[in-house]
Amino acid sequence: MVVSITGLGSVWRRRFGKDLDDPRRFARAAYYNTTGVPVDGTIRTRSKVAGHARFNSTGGFNPNYPLRIINRVFECDEPCVWHGQNKILFKHMLMAPREPDCFLVVAKESEVGRMHIGNRGWKSDGGLLISFSECRDQQECMLLLPADGWIRSDVGTFTLQPLRARPWIARLQLGS
Repeated sequence: MVVSITGLGSVWRRRFGKDLDDPRRFARAAYYNTTGVPVDGTIRTRSKVAGHARFNSTGGFNPNYPLRIINRVFECDEPCVWHGQNKILFKHMLMAPREPDCFLVVAKESEVGRMHIGNRGWKSDGGLLISFSECRDQQECMLLLPADGWIRSDVGTFTLQPLRARPWIARLQLGS
């Protein structure tokens, strides 16, 4: 599966190798990105739907510059549910961009309006929810959407529109 990244969740976690004698323990770290919302001035996961995107430092991800993977294309494993959490592994970044099978999209209530996650018709059929955090009047969701997939909020319907010249780059656009 080929996935392009349009946005990242607000919360990052990392895991290093357990072998304390391994000199490459930190070089082989795993990094997990998920949704979060502000709670008392700090970003916290308030998962209503638990899940994450996993990146390995050996797969072209640099944890010092996470935003460098925006609009980049990755080879990924198929999404899965493990221990009740939705997961997707981003195995490695492709050397040259190409049209993806889908996009990793992050939507925040402050940008798209209040989403009614779980209600019928809140997202297009081809979309897959990875993670959703909510607290009071704040929401953030992470999902996989195909090109021209959509999400619906109180503001309206936002469609994921790829650029014609660079189809691995896409943005959520409010329909008229």
